[in-house]
Amino acid sequence: MGYDALLWLSFGGPEGPDEVMPFLENVTRGRGVPRERLLEVAEHYQHFGGVSPINRLNRAAIAAVEKQFAAERLDLPVYFGNRNWQPMVEDTVARMKADGVQRVLAFPTSAYGGYSACRQYDEDIERARAAVGPGAPEIVKLRQFFDHPLFVSAIADAVRAAHSRLGDRPDTRTVFTAHSVPVSADVAAGPPEEGGRRYSRQIAEAARLVAAEAGIAEYDVVWQSRSGPPQVPWLEPDIVDHLDALHEAGVKSVVVSPIGFVSDHLEVIWDLDNEAAERAAEHGMAFARAATPDVDPRFAELVVELVREHVSGAPARKLSPFPAAGCTVNGEPCAVGCCESAKRPAR
Repeated sequence: MGYDALLWLSFGGPEGPDEVMPFLENVTRGRGVPRERLLEVAEHYQHFGGVSPINRLNRAAIAAVEKQFAAERLDLPVYFGNRNWQPMVEDTVARMKADGVQRVLAFPTSAYGGYSACRQYDEDIERARAAVGPGAPEIVKLRQFFDHPLFVSAIADAVRAAHSRLGDRPDTRTVFTAHSVPVSADVAAGPPEEGGRRYSRQIAEAARLVAAEAGIAEYDVVWQSRSGPPQVPWLEPDIVDHLDALHEAGVKSVVVSPIGFVSDHLEVIWDLDNEAAERAAEHGMAFARAATPDVDPRFAELVVELVREHVSGAPARKLSPFPAAGCTVNGEPCAVGCCESAKRPAR
């Protein structure tokens, strides 16, 4: 059976000052996040005029995919839907139904497992189809791609470019970062028979693959953007704390690669380009942040390859034996016990 469209499924972000607080309230609804914390995060957005780059970058990536589809004669219109802000996925699925679309491939803009990165997108699909009701299109979610060779090579080239900006100094330390989550959520992010921790294990594997391709022998994997109460353990160390430790160890130069992000979320441009860069400057450390992969032409090629796995039976290209869940139909989870939410992390 064929497919009628591709649903580009993402997190969403505000595109003006008046949208910031409603957006953050959507993100944190039901999670008990204090309003003081929302106001603090809102200030980060207002630092950039109340605009997150994520929607703009998604639209640019969609345009690149549409161009690639046309070049390869893939007749699949691309629809854009978000979890937390306009265009909302419920509205997008309703539009697909109105357009007569019956069977859809969904591309979530996350390479990894875990609750927020994987299972919650299943819930987004289920919620949107329920809101549309009878006649809602069938939606099949594409697989995770953290170890796809195009994803790895794009990040590796971005890391090399960042090293070049610092003069290719042999003493430069490479640090990979990803969004932190509660330790309990990470433990739940995978079937028990696989040892859980699918999210952190996939991040570590992606970092290993990228470092190998970039010719980097030593590197660190750290975390960023923690937002939970201090009494709840989250994945550590935090990037800023790690920069302090590198300074104490005498490191004078650092390249940071946000390997856990496919585009420049607010967390990337605030937590890395502002907070981490400022801390490095305080220590007199040279600092360069590697680009995220969605601006690389290979990202569009990657999406097309994932689609080809379904429309023409193309083999899945993977650089590791790690599980890459996907092929989720209509919100049904990819595996029993996979990517459960022990306690939903606040963003």
